[in-house]
Order: sequence, then structure tokens, then C-alpha cells
Amino acid sequence: MLWFHRICAVMLKEFRQLSRDRLTFGMVVMLPLIQLLLFGYAINNNIRNVHVGIVDDANTFVSRSIIDSIRATQVVQPIAVYDSIQEAERAIRTGDIRAALYLPHDVDRHLSQGTQPVGQWIVDASDNVVSSALLNLREMPLTELGRERIRELSVPTFETVLYYNPERRTAVNIVPGMLAVMLTMTMILFTSIAIVREKERGNLELLITTPVRSLELMLGKIVPYMLIGLLQGAIILALGQLVFSVPINGAPLQIMGATLLFITSSLVLGLIISTVARTQMQAMQMTVFFLLPSILLSGFLFPYEGMPVPAQYIAEALPATHFVRMIRAIVLRDASMLDVGSDTVFLAAFTLVGLLLATLKFRKSLD
Repeated sequence: MLWFHRICAVMLKEFRQLSRDRLTFGMVVMLPLIQLLLFGYAINNNIRNVHVGIVDDANTFVSRSIIDSIRATQVVQPIAVYDSIQEAERAIRTGDIRAALYLPHDVDRHLSQGTQPVGQWIVDASDNVVSSALLNLREMPLTELGRERIRELSVPTFETVLYYNPERRTAVNIVPGMLAVMLTMTMILFTSIAIVREKERGNLELLITTPVRSLELMLGKIVPYMLIGLLQGAIILALGQLVFSVPINGAPLQIMGATLLFITSSLVLGLIISTVARTQMQAMQMTVFFLLPSILLSGFLFPYEGMPVPAQYIAEALPATHFVRMIRAIVLRDASMLDVGSDTVFLAAFTLVGLLLATLKFRKSLD
């Protein structure tokens, strides 16, 4: 039975080591909990309260009743009224709304004759899940407004126009979002082990004797990876266009600027992790801790509108959420970084604050 006692001794030693390594033990407990909460609570394909705009040229009792009927479905939430279709189209391009409902000046006649749709939906089809929820409104009944004749003739209630992805191909939506996921995974992982690797290899002993400052060290660590990240982004978008025919509608400088801004924010987050982790294994574990929410809550796989409010608050704190919105707007809808100004400001502020925290937390010492 000596072999059994030896195995038990090794097991006891391993448990004691885990109990002393609080970070690893916390990751063991937190990762399954976070995954359960994300998949069971935050992920929801039942879309509600999609932000839309209204262009009401009629402005009559009937048109206002139609808008109230649409609002009552809880699928959409009108948040703005525009004077023209052009204004609504600009709002869709910048991402302020996902769709716009146009009601013509003779909507009353359309409703009474029952031979034409009473209005038109202009939909951003770059997100297939959201566009599917809006397409379900085409046959929305309006019987309380005297629509029996239209229903008998099988005339759709609303005409639908799909922008930016009329064929509703999944690759058009996935490829730009995949850029955010890949950069999150690689950039955070690369830099999260940067400082830790220096500690494990004993290179910090050399850095202590040099005049290199903390901020200079941080900048020197992230600049090479910025170039690597730009190369990864170019490869993903180029292959997406060549293999999957994903349209690249945005200006190259806008795409590069947005990508570079996200790369720096991800690298800074990795630097913060590297100043906290003691080993490369801990750094990789903490990277996974941030990677899962970034994939599930950023809008890459599941629409932002389907998340409950608490999950949306968490998503807004993640750089990946803002970059997914930015890169899809720029690549697919030919928006600029100014058009998605709130996301641009967030990533810039995140980078500056994160770099400051990483610099303050890092100490050129062996402790």
C-alpha cells in the first residue's frame, strides 16, 4: 500500500499548492460560473426593442396608429423621427438605428384600397438575426385599422428594402466580427505574457540596471505587436473579400485607423494582465477570462439587442463590443470613425487609461 500513500502525498501537495495560488483557484471557480451565466442568461436570440427611426410623411391619425401598433409588438422601439428618407439612411449608416419605417403621404388611401403596402421598411441587413426579426413585420396584421381586404388579397403590410447585405449572407456579418475576435485573442495573449516572460527568464535583472522607464518599456513592448495586428487584420479582410466576397465599402485609412485603435486597446489590456499575473499560465488563464465575454457579448455571434440590460452594461465595458460596431459600420456601411464617434472615443480613452494603469502598476524590481 506504499504506492497508495505516495499518490495521496502527491495529491495533498497539489491541493495545497492550488490553495496557495489564489488566482488559479479563482479562475477554476469563476470560468464555469461565467460561462453558465453568459450562455444561460445573457445569450438570447429573441430580439426585442430594436432601435428604429420613423419617416412619417402623412402625419395623420392612421399613420400614428400604425406606428403605435408597431411599437406594441415590442420587436422595435422607435427612438427618432426624421424629416426625410435620406436622413434616416444616414442614421442607419452611422449605426444610430437598425432600420427606418417610411409611411407615404397617402398611407390612408393605401390602407383603404388594400392593393399596395401601407409603408416601407428600410433595414440594415448586415446583421442577419436582427434583419430576420424586422422582416417578420412585413405581414404584421392591421385589422383594427380596416385591413381585412389587404389580408384577403395577400398583400404584405409593408414593403422591405435590405441595405448592405441584400442577399443576407452570413459571411458578410461574420468576417468583420471575426477580425475583432482574432485580434482580441492574439493581442491580449501576446502582451499578457510579455512582462511575465521577462520575469521568468530573469531579464528584469538587466532592465533594472538600465535607464529604461516603465512607460518606455510598455510602449516598446506593444509597438511590434501593433504591426503584427495590422498584418492579421489585412489578411482576414483580404481573404474575406477573395474567398467569401465580403464587400469592403469603407476607406482603407478608416479601416486601418479603427483597427489600430482597437489593437492598442487590446495590447494595453494584455499589459495590465501581465503586471498582475505571476506566471505565463496565469496570464493565459486571465486572457481566457476576458476572451469569453468578448466573443459572447460583443455582438459578434449574438445580437446586442437580444441581451438583457445587465449584460449590455458589461458588453459596453469591453473594447471588442465597440470595435465590432465600428468595423462593421466602416467596412460594410462606408461609415467613418467620426460617424461612430462614441465608440472611437471609448477605445481611445480605454487605451490611455489602461496604459497609465499598467505603467503605474509595473515596477522595475524583482519583487
